[in-house]
Amino acid sequence: MPNTRSAAKQARASERRRSQNRTIKSKLHTLEKKFLSCIEAKDAKAGAEALRAISSALDKAAKVKVITPNLASRKKSRLAARLKSVTAAA
Repeated sequence: MPNTRSAAKQARASERRRSQNRTIKSKLHTLEKKFLSCIEAKDAKAGAEALRAISSALDKAAKVKVITPNLASRKKSRLAARLKSVTAAA
């Protein structure tokens, strides 16, 4: 329980940011699952589109500091490598 008006305001702002961040992270997880399902099905064309969508979402999340830029870069790299392995096998 906040003791001052400014602490109460900060608590409200923190809750708003938490809610927005959870929404963005949930979207990232959903897009990643969609990409991985394309990889499981060995569908390179759909996988390429899903990779483009998740790459964009990761960059946007990193831009607003929901995730770190290094995390976004690492995830994009690893997902691209998985897509490359599927396209090479096909």
